[in-house]
Amino acid sequence: MKSEAPLSRLDLNLLVALDALLSERSVSRAAVRLHLSQPTLSASLARLRTHFGDELLARRGNSYDLTPLGVRLAEHVPTVLEGARRVFEIEPDWDPSASTREFSIYMSDYGMATLAPIVARFSRSIAPDIRFRFLLHNPTIVDEATERLRTVDGIVLPHGFLSEVPYTDLWRDEWVVVASTEHPAAKTGLAFEDLAHASWAFSYQTRTAFTSASRQLQQLGLEPRLEVVVESFLAVPQFVVGTDRLAMVQRGVARLIERFEGVVVLEPPFEATPLSNALWWHPMYRNDPAHAWMRGVFVRAGELLMRELGDGAVVP
Repeated sequence: MKSEAPLSRLDLNLLVALDALLSERSVSRAAVRLHLSQPTLSASLARLRTHFGDELLARRGNSYDLTPLGVRLAEHVPTVLEGARRVFEIEPDWDPSASTREFSIYMSDYGMATLAPIVARFSRSIAPDIRFRFLLHNPTIVDEATERLRTVDGIVLPHGFLSEVPYTDLWRDEWVVVASTEHPAAKTGLAFEDLAHASWAFSYQTRTAFTSASRQLQQLGLEPRLEVVVESFLAVPQFVVGTDRLAMVQRGVARLIERFEGVVVLEPPFEATPLSNALWWHPMYRNDPAHAWMRGVFVRAGELLMRELGDGAVVP
């Protein structure tokens, strides 16, 4: 059985070089990325090859491919590197007004257009040097959310996709229907029969990525005729205007896309289940005062967003 090498014998700086080499698959590009000379990074690659007993990068003509071990390492190194970065970000006395910490949060374009600007505004007023990195999630990231939460500070998702990880409730929203101003229902309002015969543009529609509204239509006995599936809420108007398609979006999104000419927002002809949005995060942050502060900022932002939606205000 191979004995474990003590950490004291390992040069953890090699993790940075390994991450760049595996992601760039080129010594020269990795050197540029790290602002190092090519001979310096070549020396790091040689040490890594000796340590792992593997080439890691195998030349294929004028380029390099990852070896099977390199592929396996590429799956783990970013997580380890991010974890190390977060360890050294821990401060003995958390003071948001003096901190330069960066928080990374996954969310949809819906969250970025409604909640994220309020979060940034709150943070800037009390912690001007803290940064937020808002990352756009997709169905793959949502499917892997439990693992992804090891490398980010959180993911904003409605209830129904994650379980067994901590969460902080943020805000509730409602579903509405978006149609072209040329659609007959724009003047008469929607009837339940209109939904059954309509063509639809859905935001997300796979086995694991869907909206609660689309699922509810099926539970009501409707099998919507899909013409368009788009992994964006804000892009919906482009696929509705000038057509007979319908789409369902959150009221928070509807208040933004009403600015588009040629679209109208209609109330659904059934009681749509409200959407409850939360910030999900990894248990390792349970006792992190900086993370607790960040969660508090999100809660305050969610409360303000709900008030703005209730007042009919357009979120900036």
